[in-house]
Amino acid sequence: MADTHPPPITAAANDAVSVPSKERLSTRCCYCLCKTLWIFVVLIIILVMLVILVLYIIITPRSFRFHVTDARLTQFEYTANSTLRYNLVLNITASNPNKKLKIYYDVVQAHALYEGVRFATTDVNMPWNSYLQDKKGTNLFSAVFSGQRVMVFDRDQVSQFDEDNKDGVFPIDVKIRFTVRFRLEDFQFGYIYPRGMCELRVPLTSTEEKVAPFKPSKCQIDF
Repeated sequence: MADTHPPPITAAANDAVSVPSKERLSTRCCYCLCKTLWIFVVLIIILVMLVILVLYIIITPRSFRFHVTDARLTQFEYTANSTLRYNLVLNITASNPNKKLKIYYDVVQAHALYEGVRFATTDVNMPWNSYLQDKKGTNLFSAVFSGQRVMVFDRDQVSQFDEDNKDGVFPIDVKIRFTVRFRLEDFQFGYIYPRGMCELRVPLTSTEEKVAPFKPSKCQIDF
């Protein structure tokens, strides 16, 4: 019986065997590279988030504080032709509690309301249009409401006005609309638009009867 021998392995066969090995090696290298890049990107994202978190904790903007320290109401009359005549002056203290941030007050507009009805609007007086308040700073401002406005009160509102007029003290709400920016060194943040509400009980100073003096009131700031 003749001996049977396997056919010799040729160079072509060696190439056929080696090609899949090269492809697997290339695929493995590509996978490792992609994995490394992905880990690097994830680490960068985590690092950036940690930096932002630390900065946020350190320099988180805190809401400013507004107090009405004094209020003078020298006229508040409701006439028979449904006209309200008024003269109200408010002294306001603004405080910046932030240790790192300054505050730009670009717009501070106040609306005065009686019985839920707005009767006057004015800009809070500042040294200039856009006022920069220093870190941990406190400044004094004023708001003046003076004039007359047609206001049609219903029977209950007229009755309440007469009662308040007899007592010599009027509950007046002052809503404040802000446009402010925060500043960290030379960097300025974007605009934000807080709202404020000051619930006041203002004595009419022109009354002949003695009434309790105005009590300073803290405004609620919706930051």
